[in-house]
Amino acid sequence: MAALMAVGAYLHIPLGPVPIVLSTLFVLLSGLLLGSRWGGASVGLYLLVGAMGMPVFAGGRGGIAHFFGPTGGYLIGFFLAAWVAGFLSERSRGKLIFEIGAVALGSLAIYAVGVPWLKGVTQMSWSRSFWVGMAPFLLGDALKAFAALMLARSIRPMLGRASEGKGSVPLAGSGGNPNDRDS
Repeated sequence: MAALMAVGAYLHIPLGPVPIVLSTLFVLLSGLLLGSRWGGASVGLYLLVGAMGMPVFAGGRGGIAHFFGPTGGYLIGFFLAAWVAGFLSERSRGKLIFEIGAVALGSLAIYAVGVPWLKGVTQMSWSRSFWVGMAPFLLGDALKAFAALMLARSIRPMLGRASEGKGSVPLAGSGGNPNDRDS
């Protein structure tokens, strides 16, 4: 999933200080498919690789400096988003309404860290930070959240069949909590 986040970062539309990228789709998808623990770990790996200088962030950029710029909060919010989406998906038992909540709250988690960070780094007002760092992206992020949800609901049955009988951990949202297993 970390590799898909990196690919998604290359597919971007520059708009203001925060580009529109497909990474968020894969961040949510990692939480939905892998759960809070492994979805968060996948995003953590993506962020670590980017911090080490690999060009995996929007526009093919990398380096620790990106965590201190206007987009740093959104990058950190990716981890929280995957964890939130995964945590809620693990408890959804495959119910659509709960998974809609998982992607909605996961998306909002990105903004909850990103917008205040943008405000702090740029010294914009709260209003300006909202209009620059959130409002233009709401529709696109809603579409990406919907796509992540539909992909997860399509992929889970295939992954479940491929892993049957192999002692695998249940997928997030598949009716079992991947973090609740006999060890």
